Amino acid sequence: MVLHRSGIAMAWNVFQFCTALRGLGSIMLLLVLALVAVTYYVEVFECYGPTFFTATLPDSLIALAVLILFHALLVMLLWSYFTTILTDPGGVPPNWKPNSDEETGETDDLSNLMENNDSLNVGIRICRKCNQPKPPRCHHCSICGRCILKMDHHCVWVVNCVGAMNYKFFLLFLFYTFLETTLVAASLLPRFLAFFSNILGDPGTLATTFLVFVLNLAFSLSLFGFLIMHLSLVARNTSTIEAFEKKTSPRWRYDLGRWKNFEQVFGTEKLYWFIPAYSLEDLALMPSLHGLDYPTKPDSVQEF
Repeated sequence: MVLHRSGIAMAWNVFQFCTALRGLGSIMLLLVLALVAVTYYVEVFECYGPTFFTATLPDSLIALAVLILFHALLVMLLWSYFTTILTDPGGVPPNWKPNSDEETGETDDLSNLMENNDSLNVGIRICRKCNQPKPPRCHHCSICGRCILKMDHHCVWVVNCVGAMNYKFFLLFLFYTFLETTLVAASLLPRFLAFFSNILGDPGTLATTFLVFVLNLAFSLSLFGFLIMHLSLVARNTSTIEAFEKKTSPRWRYDLGRWKNFEQVFGTEKLYWFIPAYSLEDLALMPSLHGLDYPTKPDSVQEF
């Protein structure tokens, strides 16, 4: 604890270990790839690959269906995962300022405005760390060292912030990972049960299959809850940070209705909903959707 001159005790700043958290992200990336590799080996080379080539017709067709679905989901999982990693979550453009209030003739006098100063009932915020204006719903990430548009959280699993520009890709990564791990757990269930009777031969293969089953089942169950939580946030047009920080009110001011809220994240083009990409039309709308042409009228946005 640190005691300031005002006599107010401030909480210990855990973000002083931001460098270590960035290093942890690299480890988590390797962990994800290792889990994918081990799962691929067991599913394709130990279980359903041999079954497809050696089993009788009904079992061979089932094995083929499992392999096709497994590879299709794996492609979408990896595509969404690396798109989330490589896509900038959305930063504030250099020298960005809110539009001036043409009705009252006010200008952007930002010198005395500080973030989180509730005594100043204004629509402009200044980041205390970046010392730059912040669009609405923008938060500073201590790990990335910059402000992120509609920041949801910093995710060590994707070695990146999750914000306005890659939130859809992150949700698709969760979705396809949930489907993939559920498929693997269901398809390996007979091998998992055989582990206890030891009727399928090689103990090493059984042990590896057992481990892959348990890991995929654990990820499937945990991702289900995580995915439901984020879908509920999308339905209300809020982020994880906002859900914890916003004041209780009858209606969230950014809630446009479930359908419009969904389109704000996934886009208006239905053909793009299930792939980690946006249409050119939706990309053109992104700046206005996330506050980059936000006017400076008082009381025009809620402070956080």
